[in-house]
Amino acid sequence: MRYFTSVSDLGNLQDAINEALDIKADRFKHDTLGRNKTLMMVFFNSSLRTRLSTQKAALNLGMNVIVLDVNAGAWKLETERGVIMDGDKPEHLLEAIPVMGCYCDIIGVRSFAGLQSRDYDYNETVIRQFIEHSGRPVFSMEAATGHPLQGFADIITIEEHKSRRRPKVVLTWAPHPRALPQAVPNSFAEWSLAAGYELVITHPHGYELDSRFTQGAVIEYNQDKAFEGADFIYAKNWSAYSGDNYGKILSSDRSWTVDSRKMALTNDAFFMHCLPVRRGMIVTDDVIEGPRSLVIPEAANREISATTVLKRMLESL
Repeated sequence: MRYFTSVSDLGNLQDAINEALDIKADRFKHDTLGRNKTLMMVFFNSSLRTRLSTQKAALNLGMNVIVLDVNAGAWKLETERGVIMDGDKPEHLLEAIPVMGCYCDIIGVRSFAGLQSRDYDYNETVIRQFIEHSGRPVFSMEAATGHPLQGFADIITIEEHKSRRRPKVVLTWAPHPRALPQAVPNSFAEWSLAAGYELVITHPHGYELDSRFTQGAVIEYNQDKAFEGADFIYAKNWSAYSGDNYGKILSSDRSWTVDSRKMALTNDAFFMHCLPVRRGMIVTDDVIEGPRSLVIPEAANREISATTVLKRMLESL
């Protein structure tokens, strides 16, 4: 596997899940696979779980790790083509990327959507330049439109906790004080559908996601109705995707916050969130701290998803 940006890059998903669970049973089983190999992790945006879990995954496989924070300790990088570089960005990605490739064997890239231009974001301008110009295998540590390592970890978590073959999984929008990208909900929808789950997506009008990620899901604008009989509730905020509203906050309706009344409508559902989470906005304390909250096991599985992906990439070198 040379590139990892979506669920389709894994091939058969069930095989990948089985491999991940095997790795979780003995995460150092392949600790010589990455000997004398170097992972470079390039961060254009902040990170906690992605940085820690991916670095731990590389160490599990015996790799060396270089971490580059582009906005703290490196030159500011220009990403647009055809610009006159007379501003505060003295180096272009087109030179920086092949230089990075000289120093490593695999590159992970984290670059969020700017939410200014839907075309720029949904063309995945930054990570595609790494794929085209680095000469190295490249994987996404969250890009403008998807977060596949999170999506994979989410599916591993559901597989570990589901009580029926095809659980009902609900992705619910919840309020947030800032405009956030659609990357995590896009990936959660894409991966849930690939896993064959019954997926319901609930949100206020105007928050419809790109149909490329949600085709096959049920869209329900009544949150209470969506929660009925659910086995898993996945809460996440995102900004608007459609047309002139792209990247905008259209609602701050606190009635969409996930609380114990809404969880009581479910089939004793598990609660999930990718973290970090705004308590009192996305979810109430009693739900996230309750016995059905999976946010910590879900975060722990980030190490497992990253180890599985890196293992496959190392095997293809």
